[in-house]
Amino acid sequence: MADRFNTIAGWTLFSGVVALGLASISGHYFKADKEHRPEKMGYEIEGVAAEGGEKTVAIEALLATADAAKGEATFKKCMACHTINQGGANGIGPNLYAVFGAAVGGHVAGFAYSDALKAKGGKWDWATMNEWLTNPKKFAEGTKMSFAGISDPAERANLMVYLNAQGSNLPLPAVPAAAEGAEAGAEVAAAVVGDAAKGEQVFKKCVACHTVNAGGANGIGPNLNGVAGSKVGAHAAGFAYSDALKGKGGVWDDATLDAWLTNPRAFAAGNKMTFAGLSNPQDRADVIAYIKAAK
Repeated sequence: MADRFNTIAGWTLFSGVVALGLASISGHYFKADKEHRPEKMGYEIEGVAAEGGEKTVAIEALLATADAAKGEATFKKCMACHTINQGGANGIGPNLYAVFGAAVGGHVAGFAYSDALKAKGGKWDWATMNEWLTNPKKFAEGTKMSFAGISDPAERANLMVYLNAQGSNLPLPAVPAAAEGAEAGAEVAAAVVGDAAKGEQVFKKCVACHTVNAGGANGIGPNLNGVAGSKVGAHAAGFAYSDALKGKGGVWDDATLDAWLTNPRAFAAGNKMTFAGLSNPQDRADVIAYIKAAK
């Protein structure tokens, strides 16, 4: 019996030692595994946002509702190096009047652009300007631009609309179909569809200075009947338009009317218009629809 008891006790002790050893080995193995695991588990699937991440809104959708007045405020960050008035002097950076649509690295004659920027080629369209404003050094490695960039897409959109209103007046880009299908894009699409009946109500803010009926007299401001499609600063015969507005050029298309109604002073610095503008994109779209429909 004693021998049998000793045998059983020996095997029990041996089993415990083996179990302890296996636990120690297992612990070391999984500890090492954790130390060598990748920082980011799994992989990303293109087009799918990470858990908890924010949805990306297309810059075209943001441009459709951008506020030039806010863009003018953002431009104050740029004024240490740039002017934007027509004929303004170059500073550390070039004058930016009418920069949209101009050649990248060749907008202002005589300005010493960096070789990096001159080598980019192309023109300052919406996509190119957005990329530049996001990260100038990444856009053109070796550029002289010391500004780090604007990380907020909405702020970039506001700034671009303001820049565009200073002598360029390019039409806004179309909102991509994917963005239009998204909730944010659907809101944008709805916001820019004008309602002439509602626009007539908004236009009451304008009647102190303007008429809109056919053959209506000029007042403090010109008669606006048939203004859509006419030449900027030359629509109403005999009206004394400001030099600032006459110097803009182009025609009153939807994009130009929208830029004007957003912030008349930003659109043409020095013009006679005292009205501050309409910050609501829907109000602007409604007024444009009303003016176009006026008989």
